[in-house]
Amino acid sequence: MDDELDAATVQALLDAARAARARAYAPYSRFAVGAAVLDDQRRVHAGCNVENAAHPLGLCAEALALGAMVLAGGRRAQALLVLGEGEPLVTPCGGCRQKLREFAADDAPVLVADGRGVRARFTLGQLLPQAFGPGHLGGR
Repeated sequence: MDDELDAATVQALLDAARAARARAYAPYSRFAVGAAVLDDQRRVHAGCNVENAAHPLGLCAEALALGAMVLAGGRRAQALLVLGEGEPLVTPCGGCRQKLREFAADDAPVLVADGRGVRARFTLGQLLPQAFGPGHLGGR
């Protein structure tokens, strides 16, 4: 899958995640995150984190990007880019890794970026090895 992510596609994902991050609602942590998903029709869907005073009810950027993809009719995520600031890499949380597994294959690229650009590349399988997915329930 990585070979299909040319520079223009990576830039489109990065631009969408940056724009989404700028709209994040993070009044409590002040930790804004943006994410962008590339679907199987090569469309880009973005999401930002949305916090809530009842902290467990907040929403991750990756989950909202996947929701935007589904709303637009997409069912397969080809790649994901997550953008957040800080020295440690801002990778998808465990819950978002599982959400991504619902729509993406083990070899789907997951790009990790900050304001300067892409800092690391993983596959979903590297981030969520031996994942439980739709195939376990008779799905794809």
